[in-house]
Amino acid sequence: MKVETPLLVPVLAALPFCACMVILGLPSIGHANVTAFRILFFVACLAWLLPLTLLQRAMWRRSWPWLRMAVVLLAASYVMSVVNAVLGQRLAISLGMGTDYHWDELLRGLDGCWLALIAFCAVHAVAGYYLSLQRLQLHLARAQSAARDAELRALRLQVNPHFLFNTLNAISALVSAQHNREANRMLGCLSDFLRATLAHDGRHEHALADELALLDAYLAIEKARLGERLRLTMKVGPELFDSAVPYLVLQPLIENAIRHGIAPLATPGRLDIFVERDGTRLLIDVQNDGQQKARAGTGIGLANVRERLRHLYGADHLVSAAWRTDSRFHVRIALPLRGMESAA
Repeated sequence: MKVETPLLVPVLAALPFCACMVILGLPSIGHANVTAFRILFFVACLAWLLPLTLLQRAMWRRSWPWLRMAVVLLAASYVMSVVNAVLGQRLAISLGMGTDYHWDELLRGLDGCWLALIAFCAVHAVAGYYLSLQRLQLHLARAQSAARDAELRALRLQVNPHFLFNTLNAISALVSAQHNREANRMLGCLSDFLRATLAHDGRHEHALADELALLDAYLAIEKARLGERLRLTMKVGPELFDSAVPYLVLQPLIENAIRHGIAPLATPGRLDIFVERDGTRLLIDVQNDGQQKARAGTGIGLANVRERLRHLYGADHLVSAAWRTDSRFHVRIALPLRGMESAA
């Protein structure tokens, strides 16, 4: 396990164990010099924290097996406990409580000091593991976010070339039929639409009002091409204009409705767009006249919308597309209802 945890974290976390070591590791002496021994063992414990930390981190960087690390740390901390016991006897001699070292008693009473140092190593390992896990999860989340963002950008960029190809074909057809006025009008509307889309700041969501403005620019192109053959009805609740919606979510749906539904008709066709609130959901309904020749749900536009919504909202959305009994094609999208402030 490789970690780069701040050095201060395990040290601060181990201070309570140092205090326990002072209490539990006091030698059996008279009460006159208790304070001196407490200070000695507390300072000695603090002094061992840095080498134990460095030793533990060195083994982590070399990816030692946990059993091997445990044996080394147990041995190192035991040696430190013995050194502390020697220091305690030295202090006792300095205070006139004895005249010589008692080597036969050196290994007695080490439990308190040794357990405190072992507890420090355990706290250090837990802190290191937790922080490295947090860092790994953060990196994974960032990688997933970057991948999702890249896929969304690719899907979004798929919309404009598809639309542009179809529009240029329509302009070419008008020029071939010598309908120059309509062709020039479509070119002007196309220029306005592309200017509006190129000015977009790159966010995957924007306000419904901005989406409707882009839709108006696109509908101007289709109206220039179809004229009175396109009959449009649009109803949007005014309280919904600040709702967050995916960028260019309506244009592919409207393009499909006009190109595959209304344009092939010999008579004028009706296109209805409704945006309303249903509790905590934002409902978008697109209905158009047409002929039932293609299966519902086919085509680049609808597939693109489905994929982008899946990336943006996961399971928290709904897309349905089907022919109704009155020979009208109906697409319904349900999204979480939230304002742009909460979506930012």
